[in-house]
Amino acid sequence: MSAPLSKELRQKYNVKTMPIRKDDEVQVVRGHYKGQQVGKVVQVYRKKFVIYIERIQREKANGASVYVGIHPSKVVVVKMKMDKDRKKIIDRRSKGRAAALGKDKGKYTEESTTTAAVDAS
Repeated sequence: MSAPLSKELRQKYNVKTMPIRKDDEVQVVRGHYKGQQVGKVVQVYRKKFVIYIERIQREKANGASVYVGIHPSKVVVVKMKMDKDRKKIIDRRSKGRAAALGKDKGKYTEESTTTAAVDAS
């Protein structure tokens, strides 16, 4: 269950989305609960494909408050909880993204082609 990263995190890590996890801080960008408030992910319910966020609750008829399930694609990750596994995912994905965008293209320079041509003749 992946969620898009904020523009700042996207710039920093060169990755568009990341699998969401329990202690990430997110902001809801679509639906009834969208707004500027940032909340921490309390639970990731993979079976129902929803996440529960700290401040997003509603009252039941009997007065109890329950978390409202929100789909992970409708939130933006503002702050990630980092550990070595997550760092590994970011490194792997950003490396693949850099290669796809062509930042490593042009590894043959004019100098290398001319020296190769001279060596071949």
